[in-house]
Order: sequence, then C-alpha cells, then structure tokens
Amino acid sequence: MTANSFHPPERTLMGPGPSDVHPRILEALSRPTIGHLDPVFVGMMEEVKALLQYAFQTDNKLTFPVSAPGSAGMEMCFANLVEPGDKVIVCKNGVFGGRMQENVERCGGTAVMVEDEWGNPVDTAKVAEALQANPDAKILSFVHAETSTGAQSNAAELCRMARGHDCLTIVDTVTSLSGSPVKVDEWGADAVYSGTQKCLSCVPGISPVTFSERATAAIENRATKVQSWFLDLNLVMGYWGSDGGGKRAYHHTAPINPLYALHEALVILQEEGLEHAWARHSQMHHALKAGIEAMGLSFFVNEASRLPQLNSVTIPGGIDEADVRSRLLEQYNLEIGAGLGPMAGKIWRIGLMGHSANPTNILTCLGALDAVLTDMGADIRSGEAVPAAMAQLG
Repeated sequence: MTANSFHPPERTLMGPGPSDVHPRILEALSRPTIGHLDPVFVGMMEEVKALLQYAFQTDNKLTFPVSAPGSAGMEMCFANLVEPGDKVIVCKNGVFGGRMQENVERCGGTAVMVEDEWGNPVDTAKVAEALQANPDAKILSFVHAETSTGAQSNAAELCRMARGHDCLTIVDTVTSLSGSPVKVDEWGADAVYSGTQKCLSCVPGISPVTFSERATAAIENRATKVQSWFLDLNLVMGYWGSDGGGKRAYHHTAPINPLYALHEALVILQEEGLEHAWARHSQMHHALKAGIEAMGLSFFVNEASRLPQLNSVTIPGGIDEADVRSRLLEQYNLEIGAGLGPMAGKIWRIGLMGHSANPTNILTCLGALDAVLTDMGADIRSGEAVPAAMAQLG
C-alpha cells in the first residue's frame, strides 16, 4: 500500500464532542517541540496549572492535566481513591455514571447504586437515603453534566450532602467545565476530572484534574498500592509537582504539543472570562432552542436541568435519524451526535461547546436540519427555525 498525507475535510462539529478547535489552538500545536524537562516547558507547565485552577475555580495545589483523555482522568480519580473493600455510592443517570460503577468494581470496591431515569438529574433525596443507609461509605461519585442526555445535576447540594456524611466526592465535569458554572472550592468537591475537547475547544487527549487536600491525604495514606502505575498520583506528581515549582522527576514523556494547545485554550478562556463564557453558552442555547421549537421539535431534558452546551432533541416520527445525520455530514459538512444506549434512535445530541457555540454554527445547523427534514417529508414547520433563532440573537 502507498499512503499519502492525510488531509481531513473541514467539518462543523456540533455533536457531543469534540468541538470545533479554535484556530489559535491549532496554531499552537504547530510550534516547535522541545523537551518535556526543558526549563522553558516546565515554566509553561506552571502556567497551565494556574490557569486550570482558574477554570476549576479552586486553590487546590494538586491541579494539573493528565496525559490522556477524560476517561483516564476518571480512572485516575477512582484508582487513587478506591481501595479493595471500599464502599462507593455511585449515581447513575446515563452512560457515564455506568462507567463510574465499572471503575469502582475494577478497583475492588463495592458500588452502591443510586439510579435515575435517563434525562433526569440525580435525585438528591435518593442520595440522602443511600448515605443514611450506608454510613460506612467512603465516596460519593456523580456526573455533573451527563453527556449522554444533556442533564445537569446539583453538584453543590450533592457535595454538601457528602461532606455531612464524611464522604469524599468524585465529580465528572467533562462536559461542564467552562460551559456551565463549575466551582470546585465553593462546592467542596474532592476529586474532579474533565476533558479538553468539549467547552475548552482544545484537541482531545488530555484530562484536567484537581484534588482537594482531603483527597490528597486519603491518597497519601492508602493501605495498598494504586493498581495503575501510570495513573498513580504519588508518582505522577514527581513530574508535575504540587508546590509551585522545583525540580521535576521523569515519569513519562508528556504530550508536549497538545499541552501547548491546552495552554492556549486556557489563555483564551482567561481572556474571555469564565462568567462571560458561561453566559455565552447560555445565550447560544436559547437561540438554538428558539429555532428548534419554531421548527416543531422538542427537547428531551426538562428545561430546569438542561445543559446549554449539550442539547438532546427528540427525533420526529417516521424519520431515519441515522440518514439525517449522514446527509448533514455529506451535504453540509456538519456533525451532530446520535443517542446512546436506550436513547439510540430517539434523540439527536447537538453540542454548543466552546468555539462551536457561536451564531454562525447555530444558523447553519438549523438551516441544514430544516432543509434535510423538509426534503424527507418530516412533519415540521419548514422555514421558521432560522428566523426564530435570529430574533433571539438580536
């Protein structure tokens, strides 16, 4: 076989992730590669840590990016905090709560499940019952922003309840970080992980994490070795450091150029300001909502617990949803996401994340969806979506 250079098409990414990558971030990737122990690179690492503290709204010293995607950030939290025999209360209201359960069991822990219907937030009353019934539970884990449905749970209340029962918390903020308020210190969250490919509009492959002093103490006082060598925080922190500087010990070769990209993404976030980023995602959601509803379509998640950056839209009857997505991709270079698990074939997931959360993308998506559904004979109000969104955008 003779292979040629790969040149991907230019797509508009409005699925559940990755999102469109900002041009400044793509440029950052192309900068000269230097050594991962180079003093200049170490200086940039310190800036990344400080910028992540801003993004997470935390003063946690143990805040850094894992050299692997969000799933590895998740595994780092569980592998370091869960020991064999530990009891962990796991909230499951979608795909990613199920992955938390899998991590607990692989670490030798016992998962006490609190389950809610897909599309609903975590029921705090059920969690209160589980905490009361399991006073020996060590950890409460939950997904703040469930990517499989677009439902947002009350992280502040769940963390408060866990602290009241002397439980640590593990919180998934993969889809929420920089798109919805994430306030680690205000919540009192203990181990929080995220991803770079959603609302940060960076390339996939890195997982920002942060650990409280309570979580750090639990890790330092483990009775057993962390089952993963690569994700063992006691080793990783020899490279990333937690005291604001100092000599770095070799642990692994960091993804140097992707970390340039993350640094640039965080600089862009700082320039915009967290509150402005949250407000922009909300404003773009309301514009998309106006268009979707004007078309005659509806949302799967109740408005009170709906994420602005991940919109689950109910598919009209008699329509081959996969064919719609294929036509959007082939004819408009536009990607939207399918439903997962029991929601497959029932919803589309339309992302408004980071750089993708802009008026041009919204109008493009609504116009393309209107055209494809009209051509397929769907029962929609054709021609009304784009004007409704434009009116909302002002």
